[in-house]
Amino acid sequence: MAEFGYDITLRLTMRRRISLFPMPISRILASGLAILCLSACSYVPRIVTEYRIDVQQGNVLNQEMVSQLKPGQTREQVRFILGTPMLTDMFHANRWDYVYRLQDGRTNAVETRRLTVFFNQEGRLEKVLGDVEVGTASELTAPVAKVQMVDLGSAPADGKPLPPIEEKGFFGRMLEKIGF
Repeated sequence: MAEFGYDITLRLTMRRRISLFPMPISRILASGLAILCLSACSYVPRIVTEYRIDVQQGNVLNQEMVSQLKPGQTREQVRFILGTPMLTDMFHANRWDYVYRLQDGRTNAVETRRLTVFFNQEGRLEKVLGDVEVGTASELTAPVAKVQMVDLGSAPADGKPLPPIEEKGFFGRMLEKIGF
């Protein structure tokens, strides 16, 4: 029986409709892989976390700096000790605010410190308010000694300088390793 072109195309189209997988397997696998890859971007397991830095903002003040403040100091002296204030208000010219904020990158815990310095009409330090403690009277009047003793080794009693240490060359080090 002779087949005409029409019969061949009819049989091919009927075979395509009867098949269980209308799309080729490679297209199904490619689309499934694409969906899997895109969904992986939306979930980050807790085992792997991104690094977050600690964020410091404002004036870093410590107890030693605040302990150096004494009533009657000028604005320049206070600025030298504590640094430039974070906030200066034009409506309250006799008040300086030092604000410090630290946000921990791992825990997101926020630590905030605030120190307010008040001046009188002549521009002299009058009082200090804030989270940092003011030093006691003995700390304010006692001189601060920052001396550190460093041992430079034993010096000869006659006062002559020690001879320079001779470094061994390459062959000297090799012979020493061998045991000569």
